[in-house]
Amino acid sequence: MKTTAPLARRLSVFDATVIGLGSMIGAGVFVAFAPAALAAGSGLLIGLGIAALVAWLNATASAQLAAVYPVAGGTYVYGRERLGPWWGFFAGWSFVVGKTASCAAMALICAAYIAPAGSEKLVAVLAVVIVTTVNLRGITRTASATKVIVAFVVAVLVGVIAVVLISGDASTSPSAVQTASGAPQAYGVLQSAGILFFAFAGYARIATLGEEVRDPQRAIPRAIMGALGIAAVLYAAVGATLLTVLGPDKLATSRAPINDLLSAAGWGDASALVAITAALASLGALLALMAGIGRTTLAMARTRDLPRWLDAVHPTFSVPHRAELVVAALVIVIVLIADVRGAIAFSSFGVLLYYFVANVAAYTQPASQRRVPRAVNILGAITCLLLVATVPFIGIAVGVVVLAVGIPVRLLSNRQSRPVFTHGT
Repeated sequence: MKTTAPLARRLSVFDATVIGLGSMIGAGVFVAFAPAALAAGSGLLIGLGIAALVAWLNATASAQLAAVYPVAGGTYVYGRERLGPWWGFFAGWSFVVGKTASCAAMALICAAYIAPAGSEKLVAVLAVVIVTTVNLRGITRTASATKVIVAFVVAVLVGVIAVVLISGDASTSPSAVQTASGAPQAYGVLQSAGILFFAFAGYARIATLGEEVRDPQRAIPRAIMGALGIAAVLYAAVGATLLTVLGPDKLATSRAPINDLLSAAGWGDASALVAITAALASLGALLALMAGIGRTTLAMARTRDLPRWLDAVHPTFSVPHRAELVVAALVIVIVLIADVRGAIAFSSFGVLLYYFVANVAAYTQPASQRRVPRAVNILGAITCLLLVATVPFIGIAVGVVVLAVGIPVRLLSNRQSRPVFTHGT
């Protein structure tokens, strides 16, 4: 029997935290607040608070599980170990397929900010090629590139907030903060939470890279909670500033909220900097997301839930190079032939299913492995199902179809001989 090679543990707590932060602070912070304001009006910050709470509930489950199962694959592995093979498969399949579509969307968003008219798809393909090249050189290269991108994006966002708050030109009159349509409606606030939740979802990338983190029992939980905390503070600052300066009406109809914020402060000439920052943020999220998909694909191939050819680990760079290349090829195909807007709804469905499985798996852990009471896991699972109600029907329908397609894929892959692989390696 073939024994698959483990990945090398090269990431520190700081490295893992930055990768998680880079996954979260992507294009979402530049575009998500407008549709969230359209849904919730002045209740935007309530929706943000709910999204942060749901993210924290899911993060505690992921951290508790990752400390016990510090291997590549994240919730795919946790579902298999705690609940059974099919639970793990549906979590992993949803993640791989849904997030591959998200990668295409992220590449196109990156291109939309910087590409000349008519060349968006070409630039999006180039972005995928660049990101894949970096990832193939090893996880430390991925971490190094992410550090540079995150530092730049956070510096620009903090600078924008500071400029707006100290500017005498920004409107903070009562008319700027009036409600778009009276008191916020409960369902609208819940919709905004569903929209904003996915800006937090990147902390799962730390769990999928668990096999490459040093001292994982200590480092992974700290990295997950640290990345989530930093992102929550930054999102709260950006959301409060947008709502205060632009007001819910103008924010809800804004095509470029950060640019409008700068214009309100008399810094409209800085829009080019915002475009570059948004493109880099998208590139950083794409970098970490494709690395995470590659590791989940590797984990699924190891147990023959995907073709075993994908379980190879490069002898020099210690990366799942075949999985990375296949994911890159699929992302490029989607970029070239598909309109990915519909795929985003499915991605939302897939992410919620993924975290639902994580919460249920964490609930089954014994007292010796627990970091939080079981009630936290129950609440996390319930809130995931609650947010499913905000996903457009087409997203749920496509999600169910994609899950059904995965069944024969698993059955055919499982006909291959199984390797010997110990998750604690």
